[in-house]
Amino acid sequence: MKKILYIKANIKKDGDSRTFKISDRFVEEYKKNNPDDEVTVLDLYKERIGFLRPEDLEKLLGEKDDEVRKNSILRYVYQFVDADKYIIAAPMWNLSIPAILKAYMDYVCASGITFKYTENGPVGLCKGKKAVHIVSRGGNYSEGPAKEYEMGDRYLRTIFAFFGITDFTTIAADKLDDKSEDVEAILNKAIVRATNVAKEF
Repeated sequence: MKKILYIKANIKKDGDSRTFKISDRFVEEYKKNNPDDEVTVLDLYKERIGFLRPEDLEKLLGEKDDEVRKNSILRYVYQFVDADKYIIAAPMWNLSIPAILKAYMDYVCASGITFKYTENGPVGLCKGKKAVHIVSRGGNYSEGPAKEYEMGDRYLRTIFAFFGITDFTTIAADKLDDKSEDVEAILNKAIVRATNVAKEF
């Protein structure tokens, strides 16, 4: 049995989020093909993820006894490392990811847990895992001139690689705010791709 962490980062409700329309279908197809796997949903807005405070840093850098692991922000990093696969549903906001997702990554970027420092530099401690990022974007940031402005998927791909997770797939629905495009067709195409990727994920 594999453990899947479904990380949701959108303030919109499920029915209003174009990103979640794709990611929920991905999860539905994944469950159909992997009925024994355990999928945990982590909605960052419902969790009220905040920015790191001085006392949080003390826990991240200090001794990690059982009480601290269970009842502090450290529970998020241990939940993260306990997973085998990650589904990140996060739209592009202002050329990047929603700030709450960056705040969450600050929670799970913990030396000695998700990575470690060695004499040869940092080494990821989450090798052998895989991730998929499902994203909706208003313009075309997958190709052409605007591709250089895309910093959200690029950041996630980089930080996951820092943790040792290099099996990283992106499913993007671009040009959803382009009035000259058939938005429903774009969404449907992304959903088809998502269901196909889910079968092999």
